[in-house]
Amino acid sequence: FVLMSGHSTRHVQGLAEAIEGELRSKRVSSKHSEGLREGLWVLLDFGDVVVHIFYKDKREFYDLEGLWHDAPRIKLDELLEGEE
Repeated sequence: FVLMSGHSTRHVQGLAEAIEGELRSKRVSSKHSEGLREGLWVLLDFGDVVVHIFYKDKREFYDLEGLWHDAPRIKLDELLEGEE
């Protein structure tokens, strides 16, 4: 899972559109997506990776980090360093 937050519904929508656009340019398409119209909680399912983009209040309310508290965490900068 990838979890992130936006500061407004438009920001959430923009993040989702940017992620889909970038991955589409690499020939990766989402298998399922939902929530883009509302922009409160957008889910992008790419198969092996599921991206959750929350409006800040919704992220705190649903607390997926708490639900998955025992899952291993990988920081993005560490992951990107491995690609260099």
